[in-house]
Parts: sequence; C-alpha cells; structure tokens
Amino acid sequence: MRFSIYIILLFFIGQGGLAQTEEPPREALTDTLKMIFDSGPLVGFSVALVDGEGIQYVKGFGNADLAAQKAYDINTIQNIASISKTFIGIALLKAQELGQLDLDDPVNMHLPFEVTHPYYPEFPITLRHLVTHTSGITDPDEYDEKGYILRNTENGEDAVYANFLPPSQMRSLEDFQQRILSKDGEWYRKKTFLKKKPGGRFEYSNIGAGLAALALEKATGTPFNDFTRTYIFEPLEMTHSGWFPSEVDFSKHSRTYTDTGIPLAPYSLVNFPDGGLMTSAEDLGKYLSELIRGYSGNGKILTPESFKELFTPQLQAAQFTSRSDGVYNDEYNMGVFMGFSSHDQIGHTGGDPGVSTFMFFNAKTLTGKLLLVNTDLNQKGVETFKEIWKTLETFEGQF
Repeated sequence: MRFSIYIILLFFIGQGGLAQTEEPPREALTDTLKMIFDSGPLVGFSVALVDGEGIQYVKGFGNADLAAQKAYDINTIQNIASISKTFIGIALLKAQELGQLDLDDPVNMHLPFEVTHPYYPEFPITLRHLVTHTSGITDPDEYDEKGYILRNTENGEDAVYANFLPPSQMRSLEDFQQRILSKDGEWYRKKTFLKKKPGGRFEYSNIGAGLAALALEKATGTPFNDFTRTYIFEPLEMTHSGWFPSEVDFSKHSRTYTDTGIPLAPYSLVNFPDGGLMTSAEDLGKYLSELIRGYSGNGKILTPESFKELFTPQLQAAQFTSRSDGVYNDEYNMGVFMGFSSHDQIGHTGGDPGVSTFMFFNAKTLTGKLLLVNTDLNQKGVETFKEIWKTLETFEGQF
C-alpha cells in the first residue's frame, strides 16, 4: 500500500542531522524522542536502530490504545503497509532456491487463471516484471474501492473511511486478483495495463505484488502466510509477526488513528501480501538486521547468491518517466521488491489508513533504522515524522 507516504519522502532531500547532546547516546536518544512525541500529534510510534550484529536500540512511545491508556512498546504490533512487499521478495527467492519457481518464469505458469497484457499479448509477464514493478499492471479504482474491509460491524464512535467495506465483502486474494486481471473478471479493463510492453516501464503496482504472492502460493502449494512463517519468521525468531489476527497475540495490536486522534475502525486488506503484515519494532528490527547481514554475505534465511539477487538493482534510467534523488526515495531503483535510493539507502516505505512506516539501511555504514507510526499524518504529523527520522539518523551507528 502507498496511501500518502510520498509527501513524507519530499522532506528528505538533502536533510541534515540534529545537534548532539553530552548525554550518553541511549539516554539522549530516548529523551529527544520523548520530547518530540510530547510536542507532536502522533498517538504512538516505535523505532529501532540496528546493525549486522542485531538490534542496538528499540523503543516505543505514546499509546497503542488511547481509551485504554495502553502504552505503545517494543512488542506492540501494527500493520507495516508496503514494507510487507519485501517479504514477498524474500519468499520468492527462497522458492527459487527450493526449485519451485524461477523469477524469469512467465507468471501464467503458476496461476489458476490467465493474465495477459492486452496491448502486448505476445510478451509474457514474468515474476521478475512483477517484483520490479515493470509488468505494465497498474492499480485500478477497485484496488482502493474493494480492498479495505472492516473486521466487524460494531464500530461505535470509530472513524470509517468511505472506502471501508462491510465484512460481507471480504474475498480471497485469488478471487480479488481474478476479478481485476483475468479477461473474464468482473472488474477487468484494458486501462489497468500501461501501453508499454512488460519490462518496458516502471510503474508501482500493489496489484502486481499481490499477483506475485498468489503465484508463489500456487507454485509451492503452500499458503503465502505459512510459507513466510516457515522460511522467514521462524528462523529469525519473529514471534510477534503474522498476516492475520489468528496468527498473532492480538491483544498486542495497536489501534490506528486519524490525524485528529479518532480511532479508526479495524480493517483488513484483501490484497494482504502487498501491505498487511502485522509486526513489532523488535521483530522488524531482527529482519532489518538480517537484511544487513545478507547484504554483507552472512545472512541465514537465503543463500549468498539469493541475497545478491535481492540487492542487485534491476532497472535502467530509460525505464522511468522520472525519478527523485531524495535520500530515502525507495523507487530510484528496484531489486526484488527491495528499494534503492541514489544515496546508498536500501529498504522500503509504507503508508495505509492510520499507518506510516520507514525501514532502511545504509549500504556503506551497514547500519539501519525503522519507524512505525499508528496515526494518519497531517502537516504537523509529517513534520513530527521527519523530526523523529532525522533524530534516528543522528544517532545511527552510535551504539
């Protein structure tokens, strides 16, 4: 999901660090973040600083539930929006290692229905096209209009956005994809596809990400959530992570909030692999540390060859209509659902209703940071998000 994260990215072009204090780094960082929280509009957030050795700092601030006065801590879980896509990339590379698929396979080899580019039917869409957002598939209106489903109908005073549908409208990932991308699908339209052949143009695609996860399910014979648990969560001891409420301790789940502090009605994502992972700062910190180790040739969830493919920029300048030099623009180039900025930052951003997330590591210093926020961002919220991130940047690598 991408909700409104681009407005944040605009603030990270040529940014500088904050002045440091004479306090020990850990106490100084905590005090600075608490001060930022106290003066800002966010309900709750969590942060982590990591390197290849593990988590060096992790902390939560504010509330996971305002009404219950439940603190947001390091084990509080929330959706992380589009950072979830990086788990699709890892999963596909693991399946490739297991001989169950190849990234250069036409996606139709692994689907129960056919997906053909209507303007270039002779050019098959491959898994590699999907993981680099060059398939030509765009997100139609139905992606937003049909993709957010209320978990229940007892919403009370909770805010309900216009595109939140009742629980009766929940459907499977396969059904959702088929209705949009199959020629026989109820919501199929040629304009869902660019007038560029597969591989020709970068166009960020949430629907394409969901299709890649569906293809993995069919190729491996294993549900996507189970595959990621077996090959990612369990090896990394990510014990507070899952795609569905039944897979996590939901008492640790944070509420999400509008930019005025009204709780949002709990919702689920139909196209869940593209943005629906629920995890904590501590668990995501373990994952980010593993990415750094993998980049350095020492990862454990993939072979060195697979990690190399994950972190190899796949695209050329001609495949972009335009691209920003922002420090944390994760769309300057793409690996396997892994974003690269032009400033040696590797990772991903995410945004959904009530959710804003950043996760990056520095390819030169091999240190990383992440930020998870449970509140919609108005102008002041964007400024607060920026200030938190700049603070993390200042203290990165000091522990």
